[in-house]
Amino acid sequence: MDKAIIINEKDNVAVALCDLKKGDSFGNITLKTDVPEKHKLALKNITSGEKVIKYGFPIGIATEDIKLGEHIHTHNLKTSLMESEEYVFKRNFNYSPQKSDLTFHGFLRDNGKVGIRNRIFVIPTVGCANKTAVDIAKNASALLGITDNTVCALTHPYGCSQLGDDAENTAKCLAALCKHPNTGGALLVSLGCENNNLDNMSRFLGDYDTHRIRTLNMQECNDEIADGVQIIKSIYAITKNDKRTEQPIEKLTVGFKCGGSDGFSGITANPLCGKICDKLTSVKARTILTEVPEMFGAETRLMERSINENVFNSSVKMINGFKKYFTDHGQVVYENPSPGNKDGGITTLEEKSLGCITKGGFSAVTDVLELYDHCEKSGLSLLWGPGNDIVSTTNLTCAEASMILFTTGRGTPLGAPVPTIKISTNSALYKKKKSWIDFNAGTLLEGETFEEAEKNLFKLIIDVANGKKTLNELNGYEEIGIFKDGVTL
Repeated sequence: MDKAIIINEKDNVAVALCDLKKGDSFGNITLKTDVPEKHKLALKNITSGEKVIKYGFPIGIATEDIKLGEHIHTHNLKTSLMESEEYVFKRNFNYSPQKSDLTFHGFLRDNGKVGIRNRIFVIPTVGCANKTAVDIAKNASALLGITDNTVCALTHPYGCSQLGDDAENTAKCLAALCKHPNTGGALLVSLGCENNNLDNMSRFLGDYDTHRIRTLNMQECNDEIADGVQIIKSIYAITKNDKRTEQPIEKLTVGFKCGGSDGFSGITANPLCGKICDKLTSVKARTILTEVPEMFGAETRLMERSINENVFNSSVKMINGFKKYFTDHGQVVYENPSPGNKDGGITTLEEKSLGCITKGGFSAVTDVLELYDHCEKSGLSLLWGPGNDIVSTTNLTCAEASMILFTTGRGTPLGAPVPTIKISTNSALYKKKKSWIDFNAGTLLEGETFEEAEKNLFKLIIDVANGKKTLNELNGYEEIGIFKDGVTL
């Protein structure tokens, strides 16, 4: 196996594919320091103040002279990101998707949308109802003989003592979960005295099927658990008759997410997802990229793919707005990567971002979504939201992603309420955490071509769309995190 890899011919760094020791050689380079696996080594002498190039773009500035063959990391490299930046629209990006014969089998809903699951969610309107929701889901499953996680409680700590945008975001999030195409039915469980009561929720639900989406006020019940179980029983009597039918690929929506990234993320799993993204958008399917702070430093690579000036302006507003969110709270925009990212070889936010956005391939950016907007347009949509794993997977779910492709270099068991395909960046993680990881992209460092890996991953995506369960579903790892930014009373 090669000792290191050069990603782009413009790069002045390489990435170590294994632990390298001082005195080891890479091509005609003799290492002057130890270089841990996934970390960077200098391909030339780099002077203090000079740009360090990876992926063909700058990832920061050298803080001291770096010699050929030396380790490059936080001790000699810093970010060059600024709190604000001016952007200029250059041209419309062409997007000409083609009709495809590709299909999957899903549940056609009355509104024309298609789900790939037919779940029943028990959703508390307020954190006070969490344990009740869990007990209702558990007891209903036992009564109905359901041994999997078809009936599931989605708990959270909010719904009361919230003001302004926070209160509205909680209601929007829960309403989106109730009406997601993968949701066959839902029970909203209210304490009865909270801010986010059932009257408030009705404003955000809009029109809905009152047979499939039901409500329960605990303070009005003698036995709220028994009453809740009976409601779930009546919903299940409807959903058990729902059937999968053949649907065109354009009805599929795929969200992309990375978490616990490492130095291989931008080499294996993320660009592999990029190829999947391009394949899907070429046949009119919908894809979603989020984690706005992990676009900082690479945002122009996305902006230049805007299909028109309106989309470009919306992307600029999203980026600058999120930077303002940082600065309004007295925080710098580059307080990233995480300690785990750094341990895995990622030094600056630019480096993390350039690897992160490869999940979007080269697809045309057709829309920019606000928090809890639904993805309606084919192509690649950019979704407002943080990089935090549980919040961003929830945001993708609420944007109506049918499933999420989640790449990771260090591993995480986290799963969204929709199927979450975990993709490892390296084979060691896949072998160690087979109960977490659905697909191994580490084989790309071991001789497998991107064409082969893309074929295998796309087959898995179709299998999951057709009903094959992901490990997060089998393990019951399905959680939500609601974005919060304001005062709690």
